[in-house]
Amino acid sequence: MQAESAESWPDDAIEVGAIVDAYGLKGWVKVAAHANAGQGGDALLNAKRWWLLKGHERKSAPVEQSKVHSDSIVAQLGGLSDRDAALLLRGYSVHVRRGDFPSLGADEYYWVDLLGLDVVNEAGVELGKVADMIDNGAQSVLRIEYPATGKDGKPATGERLIPFVGVYVKTVDQTAKRIIVDWEADY
Repeated sequence: MQAESAESWPDDAIEVGAIVDAYGLKGWVKVAAHANAGQGGDALLNAKRWWLLKGHERKSAPVEQSKVHSDSIVAQLGGLSDRDAALLLRGYSVHVRRGDFPSLGADEYYWVDLLGLDVVNEAGVELGKVADMIDNGAQSVLRIEYPATGKDGKPATGERLIPFVGVYVKTVDQTAKRIIVDWEADY
């Protein structure tokens, strides 16, 4: 286990889960991943080092072993040899470098890579920027924010929700930072 500072923290660190408990007696930790293995949680399994954050306290540790266990991921981190040491890490968020995420196939995207992209419709009308992604159980949904005017006449932020499915999402161009959709501004 190594202490880290804000300056030594990787620029491309992405939060992918949180340590929720110890696992077993030999220093393993149990992690609630933000995505299931095979759907982004595999970034936890792929990474060789995890960065841990709780409040202002930052640490990092090499991952000696990790695996899927039921609905969570369990891992043995370097420097942890018993249950008591693992219990001290409860509540830490787990971050991995974006570069440690496994490669995806064609037409597959990590949510983190879609955030901030401009969204335009096929007619070229700008609909806003991706502010968030939502999983409604059936599919992922783009949450788009755009500048609007409130009922009081003051500037406000409008919101559009567009299902992230092929019938609506026509092109995702990460290089141009743009998503083209079949969606009208007044929907």
